[in-house]
Amino acid sequence: MSSLTCRIACDTDIAVLLEMMNSFNALEQTPWEPHAKERALRTLLADVNLGVAALLIAVDAPVGYFVVTWGYDLEWDGRDAFLTELFLEASARSQGLGKQAMMLVELTAREHDARALHLMVRDENLAARRLYAGCGYVSPPRIFLSKPLGA
Repeated sequence: MSSLTCRIACDTDIAVLLEMMNSFNALEQTPWEPHAKERALRTLLADVNLGVAALLIAVDAPVGYFVVTWGYDLEWDGRDAFLTELFLEASARSQGLGKQAMMLVELTAREHDARALHLMVRDENLAARRLYAGCGYVSPPRIFLSKPLGA
């Protein structure tokens, strides 16, 4: 098993991030509009107060990425974080790197003063559900609801 590191992404990483984001969105079966995603990514990279995108590196090459955004909740005594995307290239899966990636995500959130980390996972994504459960994540006693508000 190789060792995984991460580094906060910058503008020069946009092309590699967008390529992996395209693959992530295909797996998640979510809409992919390259120009809108690039605009949103550029906004995130330009303002650490919104969150961070980070490249996951193994053997000096990117093998994945994650995106963590910030919120604020009195229940958690301040800043909380939301893991909105975690992706590993197919060649990097089933090697224990997912657990290492989660440790790096949590470390990054703590370094930015987050008091809790939240995430969502598709019900049918059993591998991801096992990973998250193995890292101590549980379903809260609430139902998550969303409403798109448009542009």
